[in-house]
Amino acid sequence: RDIFKKAAAFGAAIAAPAAANAYSVPDLPYAFEALEPYIDAPTMKIHHDKHHATYVANINKATEGKDEVPILDLMENALDATPVRNSGGGHYNHAFFWTEMAPPDEAAKTKPSDQLQGLIDKSFGSTDKMKEEWEAKAAPGAVFGSGWVWLVVNEKGDELSIVGTPNQDNPLMKGVLDEVAFPI
Repeated sequence: RDIFKKAAAFGAAIAAPAAANAYSVPDLPYAFEALEPYIDAPTMKIHHDKHHATYVANINKATEGKDEVPILDLMENALDATPVRNSGGGHYNHAFFWTEMAPPDEAAKTKPSDQLQGLIDKSFGSTDKMKEEWEAKAAPGAVFGSGWVWLVVNEKGDELSIVGTPNQDNPLMKGVLDEVAFPI
């Protein structure tokens, strides 16, 4: 499944903790200013170096002295443990966020794979309709707290949806949605 390759590579990159202070903030794959004019450099720097670093410090503190668990596994039952839910979720969500964005000149050259385009058309009717749904779900007031909007694929891999999650929750956490879904 081509659409899962990128998600799997990302998951492998952040999944396996190394040791004490097992989780770490990944380097950005671009410069802080690379996403301008859409996201300015100071905003990127604060979110990467401060917010994400705080989530990582807190998840490392919360899991200190416990068996090392890949962050993807930690997400599954995160709703049962507040520090894992907030700090682990914050780490996973931000790490995913950094890898899913690209500088405008690079993004302009990309297009969905045939497989992904087929799922977009099946699930939403067209790319434009998917974008409309995304904009509605991400509109001010539509997401609680510092929530997130996700394009996800179901477990069968045959349908996409756009979902919002509050605060640092994500679709990988059992109980956040009707079924676990996978961000793409």
